[in-house]
Amino acid sequence: MPRTWYHWDGDDLILHLHIQPRAARDEITGPHGDALKLRLAAPPIDGRANEHLRTYLAGLCGVTRSQVTVISGESTRSKRVRIAAPRRLPPFIAAP
Repeated sequence: MPRTWYHWDGDDLILHLHIQPRAARDEITGPHGDALKLRLAAPPIDGRANEHLRTYLAGLCGVTRSQVTVISGESTRSKRVRIAAPRRLPPFIAAP
């Protein structure tokens, strides 16, 4: 079954995410329809959850926070995120 929650755009990784803010801890919980569900401890106030998401994904992929961009869904739980040239991949992502 193909994974619809990520694809490659050249060297960049595009993720389709469903975010659950105000969780007890940061974690990836698995597929959620056509998205990957992430639970984040940050609240969805004043962009804090988006910044926390960028920091979390940057750490997972070995890049700086500036290399992680929210492409769409700034104010919703459903987001598309671009990770520019990730240096390492989490186990749930296959290399291009």
